[in-house]
Amino acid sequence: MKTALITGVCGQDGAYLSRLLLDKGYQVIGLSKPRTSMDNLYSLEVFGHPDFKIIDCDITDPEQISWALTEYRPDEIYNLAAQSHVGFSFKSPQQTCAVNYGGYLNILLNARRIVPKAKIYQAGTSEMFGYSAKNNKQSETTPFMPKSPYAIAKVAAHWAGVNARYEADQFVCNGILFNHESPLRHESFVTRKITKAISRIVNGEDHILRLGNIDSKRDWGHARDYVDGMWRMLQYEKPDDYVLATGETRTVREFVIKAFSFVGMKIEFEGAGASERGYVDQRLVLEIDPDFYRPNELDYLCGDFSKAYSVLDWKPSTDFNTLVKEMITGDLK
Repeated sequence: MKTALITGVCGQDGAYLSRLLLDKGYQVIGLSKPRTSMDNLYSLEVFGHPDFKIIDCDITDPEQISWALTEYRPDEIYNLAAQSHVGFSFKSPQQTCAVNYGGYLNILLNARRIVPKAKIYQAGTSEMFGYSAKNNKQSETTPFMPKSPYAIAKVAAHWAGVNARYEADQFVCNGILFNHESPLRHESFVTRKITKAISRIVNGEDHILRLGNIDSKRDWGHARDYVDGMWRMLQYEKPDDYVLATGETRTVREFVIKAFSFVGMKIEFEGAGASERGYVDQRLVLEIDPDFYRPNELDYLCGDFSKAYSVLDWKPSTDFNTLVKEMITGDLK
């Protein structure tokens, strides 16, 4: 039985990855900050599984990481823990860097000393492309030009992993993942914010959805597909870096329209810019709130996953319509 250690196990990706690995016969050790909600683990029937164990751990504390690695000697390590909200990173860049880069260094350096043969996955992000993300698809060779403290910290962690491969012969894979969503997505992220708001409107609540730039374009896939890609990276014979994406881009506006359509509602827009509004049967349901604009907006993301397809035989299996429908259905329930 292989042992996998997953940081940030209570998040969307941690829950789906835990479920995947348990189904493959792994022992899964999950690390999470104290008092974190375990709803995602309960929903996928992970918590309570005989081969799953969860431990309170702060990855920014090297002693806690050292203890976990010494106690469980994992064969595979998946670092999913992060301060993952881009908007918040502008308000707290030091905390973001401490977790997203400093915490990962704790894992890399302690693994090098305690479990040097362990295979390590680092969760990167399409946000790292930043200014390079214009109108062309982004691949593993697209330069990183980050536009947020979140992305800057993730770029630093990415290169720390690349250097660990060559400097210390560690098996480190960087996954450059484009936006991936699910019914387990935290409601602070725009997709879940949309579907949760629509479910309230459907249920008769006097609720208005407030968003920022609804014309930002994103490449949205399902987290369930992407954790399979994470696992495949660590099963390949040599470590490398891979983009996981769908190769299709949609605006936030398109997500809103599609989500409303699945509950039998048609939203119509009036106005422009910060004055734009959305109405369903003349009822105000959407407003633009400048407070949700990013200080440094990233307007376009679309990934090229051809390397993951050719090397790992990975491709997304959930299309955009299915993703949105699954999310809105989950919130309606």
